[in-house]
Amino acid sequence: MKKTVFLISGLILFLSACDKNDDDGGEVKTGEVELNNEVNEFIWKGLNHWYFWQEDVPNLADTKDDDQDAFYTYLNSIKTTGDANTTEEALFNSLIYKPDVVDDFSWFIDDVAEQLASFNGISTTYGITRGPLVRVGTTDNVVQVIGSVAAGSPAEAAGLKRGDIISKVDGEVMTVDNYIIINKLYTQESVTLGLATVSETDEVTQTEEKSITAQELSINPVLHTSVIEEGGRKIGYLVYEGFRGTYNGELNDAFGELKAAGINELILDFRYNGGGSVLTSALLASMIYGEANPYIQGSSNGDVFAELRYNSKRSAENNSVYPFFQDVFLYDKNTGNQSGATAMNRLTGITRLYVIGTERTASASEMIINGLRPYIPVKVIGEKTKGKNEGSITVVDAPKGSRDEPYTDTDNRSTKHTVGMQPIVFQIYNANNESDYTNGFVPDIEVIEYQYYKNIKPYGDTTDPLLRAALDDMLGTAGKFDLQKDTNAAKVTKGVTYPKFSSEMYIMPNDIKPTSK
Repeated sequence: MKKTVFLISGLILFLSACDKNDDDGGEVKTGEVELNNEVNEFIWKGLNHWYFWQEDVPNLADTKDDDQDAFYTYLNSIKTTGDANTTEEALFNSLIYKPDVVDDFSWFIDDVAEQLASFNGISTTYGITRGPLVRVGTTDNVVQVIGSVAAGSPAEAAGLKRGDIISKVDGEVMTVDNYIIINKLYTQESVTLGLATVSETDEVTQTEEKSITAQELSINPVLHTSVIEEGGRKIGYLVYEGFRGTYNGELNDAFGELKAAGINELILDFRYNGGGSVLTSALLASMIYGEANPYIQGSSNGDVFAELRYNSKRSAENNSVYPFFQDVFLYDKNTGNQSGATAMNRLTGITRLYVIGTERTASASEMIINGLRPYIPVKVIGEKTKGKNEGSITVVDAPKGSRDEPYTDTDNRSTKHTVGMQPIVFQIYNANNESDYTNGFVPDIEVIEYQYYKNIKPYGDTTDPLLRAALDDMLGTAGKFDLQKDTNAAKVTKGVTYPKFSSEMYIMPNDIKPTSK
């Protein structure tokens, strides 16, 4: 499948047939009702313009603001409810289409600057990615396994590593009654973690305690790259924890290592990868499948990796296509601004792809699975993935700004407040017009990581159950790992949180974006 593709730098999207709400100017009606909170008007107008399900929400109808007095009366009537701390957040929540049923991924932003920094990979963190949280057999004990530790982080400095078992938080032993104290990993600046071992008979033995203080870090999501030689094959293995555009260069370097090693098989480990940049997903796909026809500026050629479809009002953005690329676009780690481009390390001879996934594998990770399946077989090893075929943009209070599209100019947003929105604005389709994975991708081979929590292996260890299952299927060999499943273990999820923005797919304000009519 081929489509004409035009490359556009920045967030420049051409508009046609715009409705009246696309123009922030025009005649201003006067009335008797005074608006109590101007931010509420931005919330409504931003969603009216961009929200994917705008037509399905009666209060977002284009006629809603025809009568200014009635419109302002409606906005003034909004009260804080539930978890909403402000009327603007309450208004946003009230306009979401069937929350937790249809749209469970749009969110309100308290601080746009904080979010943009997070998208660039910058956050205040201990550098710990949570692995399985497990109830120990039939006991009341709950333990948290460390899934990974970021290089240069406070956790690494304290000697913590993947597979360590946390049994205490700030001196308090975790049980079925208090295990949500593990959320302190994301809510407080310092924490003391008590480590333990768990025997085959489910006896928890406390070992040592580690006190750590969070730091502002820029974390490289390329955690591990290695080449496994088995059965006469050279198998590339890459652990990737987030699609961050500011680390496109590091991702390309990892593929340079794999290409130089002459690999003929590839396993991507996405077990804790919640997604991220749509553009980076397209770049990763281009590195994997080097046989695809890449986009060349000024040419009508280029195989399609993914197509984005917006609401009916955004007709100019509909049929926006991400092709396969031959260059890697680089972005400044602090500002997110484009800083250049470099030649891409594209693999050739990869005729199938293995993806290690769990329920935390989402959005841009699933985009890789869906987008490559029209070209090569993709096998999922592990657990059913999250199921997120939708993406968002950062909507800010910038009705005009220096860009053509309203509410997207993050550099020239209002200085009167810090809030914004991250609403779902598009759905992703592949070259075969397929997008039906809202319930996740069912694994071809199921291996449940938490059932092996007592003996989690370092990345690259070929006895790791999920990696071993991929290798055995790839090589046609019988199961080699001798770790025993703990069928008495129970996964714990209720009330447990993850870092903000950890399961999302989005277009960054300064991304290079393709489009096609």
